[in-house]
Amino acid sequence: MGNMELPAGLDPALAQRIEELIDKKVDERVAAQVAAQIAALLPKKKPPSMTIIATKGTLDWAYPPFILASTAASLGWDVTIFFTFYGLNLLRKDLSTLKVSPLGNPGMPMKMPFGPKWFRGINWNIPNAVQAVIPGFESLATSLMKQTIKNNGVADIADLRQVCVETDVKMVGCQMTVDLFGFTHDDFIPEIAEYCGATSFLPTAQKADVSLFI
Repeated sequence: MGNMELPAGLDPALAQRIEELIDKKVDERVAAQVAAQIAALLPKKKPPSMTIIATKGTLDWAYPPFILASTAASLGWDVTIFFTFYGLNLLRKDLSTLKVSPLGNPGMPMKMPFGPKWFRGINWNIPNAVQAVIPGFESLATSLMKQTIKNNGVADIADLRQVCVETDVKMVGCQMTVDLFGFTHDDFIPEIAEYCGATSFLPTAQKADVSLFI
């Protein structure tokens, strides 16, 4: 029991019980201290990590990186997006230049966002040759896509990008692309964490649990 002295004349049975209780408490405290010291020595468990390389700069291709990044970040993942080449357009202050490019995209359905339900359900298969010769077809397709997105309650790109900012997604701009296309840093949102090249980004991607190329 250590150095603790019990009062003289104490009933032997009671004294033995007290000693047992004290020994039990001492053992429990020592065990807890040892467990805490061991836990402090173990490596901390890191959250899952994901890197995304965003290379496309059209309205439809802007959705995948922002949706995946914001979802993963909301789940507690550590997320980094590297925006390079045309994907750098997704970080510009003005997103109004993002358009849909239906030409050469046979998988893209052309839906009408107005009219009765049966009319909106028609998949308009417009040949590429027709899309190529009609002036302003890309702007028309973009307008129809934006209205369809709005009708279905889907967030626009600016809102999704802001969600990424608020969930601490690290957004990295490709400095080589900035130089190549004659941009300046003032063309982009101030929330960009850094500008760098592939040499600086690749070590981050190497350590990530998930890496996606979009």
